[in-house]
Amino acid sequence: MELNLNSVLAKIEAKLQAECGRLGTAIPYIPQNGHYVDMREENLSWWTNGFWAGMLWQLYHATGNELYRKTAEYSEDAMKQAMEQYMGLHHDVGFQLLHTAVADYRLTGKPEARVMGLHGANLLAGRFNPNGNYIRAWNKDMPGWMIIDCLMNLPLLYWAGEELDDPRYGTIAELHTQTVLKSLIREDGSCHHIVVKNPATGEDLEYPAGQGYASGSSWSRGQSWAVYGLALAFHHTGKTEYLNAAKRAAHYFIANVAATGYVSLVDFRAPKEPVWYDTTATACAACGLLEIAELVGEAEKELYRSNGLRMIEALLAGHCNWNPEEDGILQNGTVDYGSKTATHVPIIYGDYFLVEAVLRVLKKDFLIW
Repeated sequence: MELNLNSVLAKIEAKLQAECGRLGTAIPYIPQNGHYVDMREENLSWWTNGFWAGMLWQLYHATGNELYRKTAEYSEDAMKQAMEQYMGLHHDVGFQLLHTAVADYRLTGKPEARVMGLHGANLLAGRFNPNGNYIRAWNKDMPGWMIIDCLMNLPLLYWAGEELDDPRYGTIAELHTQTVLKSLIREDGSCHHIVVKNPATGEDLEYPAGQGYASGSSWSRGQSWAVYGLALAFHHTGKTEYLNAAKRAAHYFIANVAATGYVSLVDFRAPKEPVWYDTTATACAACGLLEIAELVGEAEKELYRSNGLRMIEALLAGHCNWNPEEDGILQNGTVDYGSKTATHVPIIYGDYFLVEAVLRVLKKDFLIW
């Protein structure tokens, strides 16, 4: 890469240390007027509430700076409260706990963190519907909804299965992944965001637009969940069908992002106008490509690594705010297609995946998944 990633890491540290000082116990999501609001107050159970801690644990692992560990523990405390409240939790408990309690346990060995992670794994496993072999998404009146995002939560089950030497957790994760391959991944490597199933029979009923442009379109962050999530499924199981699916999803993502300067549009099948980007999808997909590069043979490695690096370089070159007085690093993230309040904004998970990608290239990361 042309960019010096050691100098980028120095910028990341300057930015995040300033944010740690401002935030204290608060949990960030999207800045308002340049500064984060506290998701503890807005929504204690919000699905993104683990990413801030995940980023800090990554930096604690890379640097040993106690500031990152102490600040990350505030989010873990908040997630403990969310688990006690219970009703706001759903399939994204993996995002929440892999980046808080499980990361803490992996790096420090804290017994209470292990218990909290195992509790979360049981909550996730409890959402499994054997009528169709899937983990149901969200709550309310959606018992038949299954979404591509859940692939990234499954490592919580693989971790629990290894911790307890109990194959039930991995079996649930694999049955869900098999259903993803049947119901959400298309032949060309693109994916649906959502499939609605008959919860009594498992029959596929419809494919809502979800956070993309329309039913049958191609929401780029969903595509990035598929790239990385399927690569992680292979990482944890060694099953070639998952790696092959990850590669198909990656090829589709690479082909589309190459046409827009290696920064992804919100939806790869949306109308040409307006032009909306989602840098968070790019950052997540880059991490997925770097993961695939570590899983394939030497003859294939460069394809995935070089395209991941191109995406990272494009993000660093044109989409970052390094001003320590303003919150949020990665700019131009978009929550969903047509969002009136969250288009081209910094979003906490964009920062997380950017930091993970930079640390991975520098070989200073740890596998939080």
